[in-house]
Amino acid sequence: MQHVILVKENSETPVIDYMNSAALVAGNPRRETWNAFDSPDGTCTAGIWASQPGAWRFEFPTTKTEFFCVIDGRARVSNQNGEAWEVGPGEAAVIPGGFRGQFHVLEAMRKYFVIVERED
Repeated sequence: MQHVILVKENSETPVIDYMNSAALVAGNPRRETWNAFDSPDGTCTAGIWASQPGAWRFEFPTTKTEFFCVIDGRARVSNQNGEAWEVGPGEAAVIPGGFRGQFHVLEAMRKYFVIVERED
């Protein structure tokens, strides 16, 4: 049976996490994730993610790509070369596989996200 899955915050309790202290650059932001979709083969996840202000280092494997669109708040994504991109409400970005850098939540934010992970 085929059906459409709505991506929204709902009455379900979000998954709450905090970044590993080794990756933290600033703060210790509480992060919340509402997963709306997980593909049966594990290659795609979609939902809403929220975070309080803070910054951390991250690295995507070459097999992982994320698309996101900011609902509210503001973030800066920077790479290891010092280039930085800011995104705010209504703006979207793609973080490609193999990306290494920092994610800095400047203002408490929420975003829609889609993560695709493929086999090598």
